[in-house]
Amino acid sequence: MQYIGINHDGGTWVAALSGTRVFPLASVTDFWASAARWQEKASSMVAGVSGGHDRSDVTEVPLVPASARVICVGLNYKAHAAEGSYKDQELPPYPTLFGRWTASLSVGNVPVPVPGGEAGLDWEGEVAAYIGKRVESADEATAADAVFGYSTFNDLTARRAQKLTSQWTLGKNGDLTGPMGPLVSRDEVGDLRDGLQVRTLVNGMEVQNGNTRDMIFSVPAIISLISQTFTLHPGDVIASGTPEGVGYARTPQWLLHAGDTVEVEIEKLGTLVTPIGGPSLRASA
Repeated sequence: MQYIGINHDGGTWVAALSGTRVFPLASVTDFWASAARWQEKASSMVAGVSGGHDRSDVTEVPLVPASARVICVGLNYKAHAAEGSYKDQELPPYPTLFGRWTASLSVGNVPVPVPGGEAGLDWEGEVAAYIGKRVESADEATAADAVFGYSTFNDLTARRAQKLTSQWTLGKNGDLTGPMGPLVSRDEVGDLRDGLQVRTLVNGMEVQNGNTRDMIFSVPAIISLISQTFTLHPGDVIASGTPEGVGYARTPQWLLHAGDTVEVEIEKLGTLVTPIGGPSLRASA
C-alpha cells in the first residue's frame, strides 16, 4: 500500500494512493495514532476501486505530524564515507546523527529555493523509514518490527551553511529542502539489508548509484541506538543516508542551481522529482 499526505477537510490528512486515485483516510494525527488499523481500512477501501479523488486534483503535503522527529544519518554508505570525512580513516563506531525540523520538509514536484548565500544546493538521494510503533530501549529485532514503511527522500543540503561549524543543523534545514515521495508499506518493500538500488539524476544525468545493502549501519541498528536515549513515536522518520556521488566531493564541485531538476529513483519506492529555483521562492516557503 502507498500513502501520501494531502490538504483535505481543512487540515492535513493521510490518503491511500492507488495508481492515480487518492482515498482520504484520516487526519495525520489520527492516522499515526493507529497506523496498522488504517492500513487494513485502506486495503479494503482501495479494493473497491471506486470513489476517491484524482491525484491531480489534490494538494500534496508531507504526511508526517508536526511533532515528528526527523533524524538523519550522515556518511552511512561506505563509499560516501570515503569521499567525505572518513577518507583514509577507519569507519566510525557509531552513526553520525542530526535532526531536521518538519518545517523543512516538502513533497515531489515542489520547487526548492537555493538560499541567497549559497553557491547552490547539493543532492543526497536516500531512503526514509517511518516509525509505526512506539520504540523505547529496543533491540534490533524489535526496532525492525517498528518500521511502518519507506519512501524516497532527498536531503538537499546548503553546504556553505553546513560547514560553518562542526554542527550540521543550519545547512540541513533550508526551506523546502527535504522533499519526500509517497510512503510505501514495509510489506511491499521488504528488508533494506536485502538491497534496494538508489539512483540520483541531475538534468537526466546519473550522479549517484548505490545499494542499501552497502549501508554501514542498518535501519534497525540505527533505531535501536536512538531508542536507548529517547523514545521514538509513530510518524517519526529516519533518513538513512546517501550513497557516494554528492556534488561537493566532485572535482570541480557540482551544485544545483535554479533551472536544474534532480530525481531520486529508488527500487520499489518510485521516483521523486524536484525542480530547483532561486532565492525568491523563499517568499512562498
